[in-house]
Formats: sequence, C-alpha cells, structure tokens
Amino acid sequence: MTEESGSPPGKPQGNVTRRSLLKGAGGAAVLAGSSAVAGQAKGQRIVVVGAGVFGAWTAHHLQNAGHRVTLVDGWGASHSRASSGGESRLTRAGYGKDAIYTRFASDSLPQWQALSAVSGLPILIPCGVVFFSAVEDDYFRGSIEVHKQLGLPIEQMDRAAMQRRFPMIDFEGIEIGLFEPKFGALMARRSVQTLVDRFVRASGEYRRGQALPLGASNGKLDAVKLQSGESLAADRFVFALGPWLPKIFPDILGKKIFATRQEVFYFATPPGDRRFLPEAMPGWADFNEGDIFYGFPDLENRGVKFAHDKHGELIDPDTQDRRPTQAALEEIVAFRDRRFPALRGAQLTGAEVCQYENSSNGDFLIDLHPTLANVLLVGGGSGHGFKHGPEVGRYAAARLFGAVKEEPRFSLATKGETQHREVH
Repeated sequence: MTEESGSPPGKPQGNVTRRSLLKGAGGAAVLAGSSAVAGQAKGQRIVVVGAGVFGAWTAHHLQNAGHRVTLVDGWGASHSRASSGGESRLTRAGYGKDAIYTRFASDSLPQWQALSAVSGLPILIPCGVVFFSAVEDDYFRGSIEVHKQLGLPIEQMDRAAMQRRFPMIDFEGIEIGLFEPKFGALMARRSVQTLVDRFVRASGEYRRGQALPLGASNGKLDAVKLQSGESLAADRFVFALGPWLPKIFPDILGKKIFATRQEVFYFATPPGDRRFLPEAMPGWADFNEGDIFYGFPDLENRGVKFAHDKHGELIDPDTQDRRPTQAALEEIVAFRDRRFPALRGAQLTGAEVCQYENSSNGDFLIDLHPTLANVLLVGGGSGHGFKHGPEVGRYAAARLFGAVKEEPRFSLATKGETQHREVH
C-alpha cells in the first residue's frame, strides 16, 4: 500500500527478540500513529469480540498502545469451527499486481517470526513457498514486478529448475514458477492461542462467551451482552467474527460476507522418505489453469496436506456438516496422483472441514459501522487473510481511532452482494 492509497505509516523491523515482542511485535511494529492515539485517548476501554487471527492481533496492538482491552470469544481462541482454527496456513507475499497485500504480508512476517520466537513450539516454518503455472500470465508478471519495486526476494524458475530442486513434485506442463524463500507455513491454531496467551500475560482480559450488541445512544454502541447476562460496557468495540459477522449484523453484512465450505486432506508419506519434510519440500500452489490446488509438506508428522482453493457451497458455520465428502476426497486424490506420483496410493490420515468467509471481491473489510461511530467491523478474510493478521490488527487498531487514512479497498462501500473474487 502506498501513501497515496492510504498506507498506515511505519513498518516492522527485521531484528526481533523475545523482549521486543512484549513491547510490540516486530520491535518497531506498533500501531500506525500510536503515539497520537496514546496521547489523545490512552487508557480507553475497548472490547474486541472474536479471538481469531484478526481479533487477537487487533487486541494485541490496542494493548500495546496503552488501552484496557477485553477479548471475547464464544468458543475459545482459534476453536475448531473458526476460520483461524486448524493446523496450518500458507504465508507468502506474491499477489500479482496487488501491492497492498504484498506489503501487508511482508510487514507481517517479522511479527510472526517474533511470535514464533517466544512460542514453546515453532509457529512459522520457513520452508519457502513455490507457485507454478502452465502460463506466464499477468499474475506472475505482476508478482515479479511488485517484488522488484519493494526490494523483496523472489526467484523465477523454469520447469527444469523446479524439477531439480523439488523432485517430489511432477512439473509436467509447467512453464513458470515463483519461489519465495523467506515465507512458508504458519501453525494456525497454535499461533493464535500463543498470541492470546501473551495478551493475557500482559494483563489483558480474556472472556469466553458469545457477545451481542446491547443498546445504543448518541450514535454509539453502549455495551455487549454475554450469554451469562453480564454486560460489558466500553468506549469502543471491534467485531472480528469471521463467518459469524454477518449473523451479528445481518442488515448491513448479511449479503456481503459469504461463508463457504472448504475441505482439506492429509496423506501419509512413504516410511523413511525425507522428500516431503519441510527441510526439502516447500509450501506450494498449482495455478492449474485457474483451478488452484495448494498444499504443505509433512508438518510435525501430520501428513502432507492438500486443498482445492475454490468457493464451495454456501454454509452456516453453526450448522454445516463437518464430515468430509467422498467427492472432494476423490478430486484431491486425482490431483495428488498427477502431481505427486510418489504419493499414489498413500493412506488418508486426516481431513478437516472448515470455511472461507468471502467478501464479494476478496478484499478485507476493515471499516467503521455505518451508524455506530465507535464500532469497527473486521472480516472478509476470504481464504487468504491469515498471513496478514499482524498488519490487519495494526491497521484496524489505528482505524478505530481515526489515526490512519482510510484504505478504500477495505471499506464497506466497496463490498457488493455478488461473489466475484478478484484477490488470490
């Protein structure tokens, strides 16, 4: 994001320590304009509803700015039905010409590294990420150009080079690949739970319970009400509820955030075969003529993970069937057998059913409620949001106080009612 497009000023630095995370993830990665926020409104009472990756990082940055923050979640941080739950997420900076997301991903990386440094087990697995395609299209050309402009490392590879370097993948029919060596896999559930634990250790308040808006006066929300009947009053509120966001605000978001079913599968590797370990195999995505498949190496002996990046059927996160389907498994196996011949016949070791919560165009929603001036809505992760959590949290915390210029692409006004995802 450039200054002209409303980029929050300030970037996290690369040199991080355990101490620096306590002061602000990534050392200098504090709120954009945090000194102004602290000087004008330090110590405000803020309730953040939703302890997924967006909510947890927003609470973290607000806490670093000196506010009294309560973080609330109905089922606990990164629970099994949350979009931030599950085992792993890719982190990468390649976004075609979408420099705004390249910057967010790049600026988030040192903060993930800092969090990983204080976790008992690693959060960031720096195995690298390779994208490949049969066609060198605008997406690949744009990714190369944006990386050059921002001075970020990216390696362009042809089929022969990829085959030599990553022999566990069959690159038949592939023309171009892009390899990002500094990125890799994030251990999703662990990272959010670690961040929430750090938040609590730094005197943040964490509550478990469903929170609903309660009362409004003078164009502002007064409180949220928990299932227990208790109400939590605050000066400002953030709702970062993933697929539950349109259920809480149906009038303004009911047709603008779409929750869709996604299925992922894990397969056993041949015994003693080290080609599928993260030391040898990167995270990957096959653009597959626009029908994208992606996956991970064998992280922590869980098995090699495969997923199909498509919008599944519309679902309700409270009622959708969490059992994998035979049709989705067969689709993945057919792709696996074509691109990963050494895994033909591999035993299925696990499956997960989760969801994307998609905005109409794939852009994030980070905007103030249209009638409640002290309420910020954060969502629309759209299947690619997890990696951006630290910078989404920093921007959201600043946006809540008007300490950053509004990014139009994150506005409610740009969200339509028809799915047409343009961000990948």
